[in-house]
Amino acid sequence: MLRKIMRCFILLVIIFWNISYLNVRAASPLHSTSRMEGMLVVDVSNSMKSSDPVNISKEAMKMFIDMASLEGDKIGIIAYADAVMREKAMVKIGSQLDKKDLKSFIDSLGKYAYTDLSTGVSEAVKVLESSHEKNYTPLIVLLADGNNELNPRGTKTSAQADEALQSAVREAKAKGYPIYTIGLNVDGKLNKNVLTNVANSTSGKFFEATSAEQLPQILSEIFARHLQLKIVPLKQLIGNGDYQNIKFNVPNENVLEANISLLSKHPVEVQLINPSGQSVSIPSDQVLLTQSGTYSMVKLLKPVQGAWTLRVKGLPQDKIDINLIYNYDLRLKLNTLPKEGYQAGETVQVGAFLEDGGTAIKDPSIYQSLKGTLYVKDLDKGKTEEFSLKSGEQGFTGKFKFGSASAYEVVVKAEDNSFFRETTPQKLTLQTVDAAAPVHVKPRKTSGTVSDGHSFNWLYLAGGIAAIIFLAALASLLWSKIKVSNRKFSGQIVIEIKDEGTGDRTSPQYKKLKIFKGKFRLHQLVALAPEFAETDKVIFKPAGGDSLLLLNHSNCTIEKSGRAINAQKGLIIKRNDRLRIIPKQVNKSIYIEYIS
Repeated sequence: MLRKIMRCFILLVIIFWNISYLNVRAASPLHSTSRMEGMLVVDVSNSMKSSDPVNISKEAMKMFIDMASLEGDKIGIIAYADAVMREKAMVKIGSQLDKKDLKSFIDSLGKYAYTDLSTGVSEAVKVLESSHEKNYTPLIVLLADGNNELNPRGTKTSAQADEALQSAVREAKAKGYPIYTIGLNVDGKLNKNVLTNVANSTSGKFFEATSAEQLPQILSEIFARHLQLKIVPLKQLIGNGDYQNIKFNVPNENVLEANISLLSKHPVEVQLINPSGQSVSIPSDQVLLTQSGTYSMVKLLKPVQGAWTLRVKGLPQDKIDINLIYNYDLRLKLNTLPKEGYQAGETVQVGAFLEDGGTAIKDPSIYQSLKGTLYVKDLDKGKTEEFSLKSGEQGFTGKFKFGSASAYEVVVKAEDNSFFRETTPQKLTLQTVDAAAPVHVKPRKTSGTVSDGHSFNWLYLAGGIAAIIFLAALASLLWSKIKVSNRKFSGQIVIEIKDEGTGDRTSPQYKKLKIFKGKFRLHQLVALAPEFAETDKVIFKPAGGDSLLLLNHSNCTIEKSGRAINAQKGLIIKRNDRLRIIPKQVNKSIYIEYIS
């Protein structure tokens, strides 16, 4: 009965809210930003020894890290086999030391038996969900051959692994996490269909690497594509033992970083000359240089506008591919529409402008150097029209005429040869015009008016109803708390114990929770083993929505997605969450996963 009352009350609120709502709604325009949250997910099973025999995947991930901005880009790493074997929590990059830390982690990765693709993707989605910050653009980069090789002694079937992967992909799509998949196909055993489906289902992109040397170029494309940048090919050189000059132009003062990648089989030497004709020290506070076995990366920090010269010296006959990516801190925003209501056949004025650090840019030269285009999509027919926009002193302006569709979607794009920005699609729903003239009716007395002409005070009635609902809800809450103490559990917890000294892991043990009522302790799940006595103070209780509440009153450390979590006041554990419990009195870790 209480639920019916609450439903009716909520329905009334919704009805009255919608009565006052406008006929045309414009979604609040979002915009892209150059800050990135990237999860690098790599297959470290034994099959990769043939798919990537010389570990170029490690070099490629390092290059991706080197391209990341020092202004706060975030990168994490997941290495998986048939489980998550190693994990590096999100690092907010603010210095070269942060990048060195990430690359050292990559160098430490080994190879393991068996493969389950779903474990890596699932964990990446969980990490992004727990680490996501506003104004960051999330993405997942998956380096794999797409094949599963499950442990024959395990309990997971191929069908269960496939369903777990599809579940993770659906969640990534729902949360807006594009997955860029790189299929390693050195040995010709690539499962292209799986990786293509993962990418296409999440608005990512699939890349096939028949040669491992292609990986650095592919990662450069992913980096540029996701952050709405463009790769500018500078030149392809053949080394001759002498310095060769390459010209490039920094278009304006809004460039945060210029990343110059040089891909070659052997290390190269570089020099840099600024627009004033002066030689710039490499490395220095303004120019960073990182080199690896297959690439060199030159990063210019806040370079001055103008024509620069890069001098490159390579070994004779060594092919050197040189590309440039500019990193801008620019956002494109739509102007507020001049009015709220539109009808079919009406013309609407549209404008857009760039922001730098929250401040609108009012430099005509910047807008004149860019091409502005308005895209208008008829949501009834799915047809899109393009309209050129004029470049002015404070942005782009243009107009279009509404057709007969019920709704439209508008996007503005600004681009040149080094970058582009788009506004998030803004939906416009046209109002329906009622041809009948309004009829004015003389007011009459209603049940809300008493016989003496005074208005009945509806406020008292509404207050009384609200009080009744509140008291009923409070009684229901108290009753639910009483029931929790006797509430049974559902699902299972999978337990693995790892010896941190030897690296050995126990086989997964599945503990059914239906035998417990009210609460249980972690020590009970590890068979009351004396070495884990301190886990007796790690307590689980039932929580809403088929989840668990973990209370840590012990000295154990609780980690989720590689980060230590303070669970003294409680931590909600949802289905498929994975935790690591680190006791203080024994050099072992307990891995748990809550499953159906």
